[in-house]
Formats: sequence, structure tokens, C-alpha cells
Amino acid sequence: MRIDLNADVGESLGPWPMGDDERLIPLVSSVNVACGAHAGDPLTIDRTVRFAADHGVAVGAHPGYPDLVGFGRREMELSADELEASILYQVGAVAAFAAAAGVPLRHVKPHGALYNRAAWDPVQAATIARAVRRISADLILVGLAGSAILQAGADAGLTTAAEAFADRAYEADGSLRSRRLPGALLADAGAAAAQALSIVRDGRVTTHDGESLAVRADTICIHGDTPGAAEFARAVRSALEAAGVEIVPFGA
Repeated sequence: MRIDLNADVGESLGPWPMGDDERLIPLVSSVNVACGAHAGDPLTIDRTVRFAADHGVAVGAHPGYPDLVGFGRREMELSADELEASILYQVGAVAAFAAAAGVPLRHVKPHGALYNRAAWDPVQAATIARAVRRISADLILVGLAGSAILQAGADAGLTTAAEAFADRAYEADGSLRSRRLPGALLADAGAAAAQALSIVRDGRVTTHDGESLAVRADTICIHGDTPGAAEFARAVRSALEAAGVEIVPFGA
């Protein structure tokens, strides 16, 4: 068994820190670096990409709605042209820093409300896929397992990676439980490790309502802004490795 373990990182902004990237990044195999729209800034992107490169961790871009105040978790009604241009702009920024660090940009994963919208909205999903394809056909498009963005990526000729989550609760339809509702985040590292192991080993996740849901994933995410994210990552990695799962970047 093989799986990628990814984390959303680089979300600090100027003097305001977010997450614990120096402890988290060495524990994962891929990172999704904030592009400066929902979080991050040029210096943070540069430092994050170089730190990931130094630790042999695959680098991807994490574009979101241009919403610093709302951390990209508020839905925005952008036209298709606006959204496509925004994705190009954001991913291009991280690609430049990756090139400067001597590593390839491997993948693109939308953030927050954009990620959730693209999971069910085929128009926004196609717009994101089109933008990524314009940058490079070699980029891997990451999206929620079973969602519209994976189909849009395939239709655009991109390789896709289906994502599942160690630290988020699921609804019965396979969507992530809204952060506005109680129980959206798993309570502790042990619960996250158990959920990740169930997804990877058994191909199933227990939903918030107690149902058993089939999930096929190429990569498991841990949110960098989750309190104790490094402890979650360490617990997840330990549980997977103890079960004989090899942790490698997707596409490797």
C-alpha cells in the first residue's frame, strides 16, 4: 500500500504566524503552499518552498478566492475569466519560487471555499482545470475524492489525485462537514490517525452520522492551521507506517 500525505502550509502573513510549518513539513510527503490570495505573502512563499525542498517534500500550489480577511473560506462570485486569471496569477507565483529553489511545481490544490465549490460546481471545476492546463499539462490537479473537479481535470487532459482528509468529518454524501457546524474537525490526533488508516487500508470512512462511506484516495490531507497539526501528522504517519503503508508523493 502507498499513499501521499499532504498538508496546507505557508499560510502566515507578514508578522502574523499561522500553523507550525517547521515541525509539520518534515512529517508529510507533499505540501500545498498558499499563494498570497487567501493567505501567505512573497517572503512566506519563498521560505516555505525552500524549506520543503530542503526536506525532500513535493511542492504544490494552493490557490483560493482572493479573500485575506475571510481566509478564503467565504464563497465569492467571480466570473469565469476572473477566476481563471486569478488561478494563473497565484499558481504562477508559487511556480516561480519553486523554480528558484530548483524543484518542480508538482500539483495544484484549490483552497477552502473554492475547493468546496469546485467539488460540486462543474463550471468552476472546469475553469480551475482550464487554468491549470494553461500553466502546464504536467501539473497534477488535486480535489475531493469523487467530486466534479476530478472529472474536470480528466476532461482537460490533466492527471488528477483524489484527496481524503484525516482531520475533517464527512457527511453521508461524501462532502466535508461544514466548519460552521459542530464536529467539523476531528477532536484529537488519535481520531485523525484512525480515520486516515481506515481510508487507506479499508477504503472507507465513518461519517458524522455514523454511516460507513466508501472513499478511494491518492492522498490524505492534514490542515496546517488545525491546532496541533504537527501532532496530528505524526500520529497519522506512525499509524500508516505501522500498518505497512509506504508514504510517498503522488505521481512519484
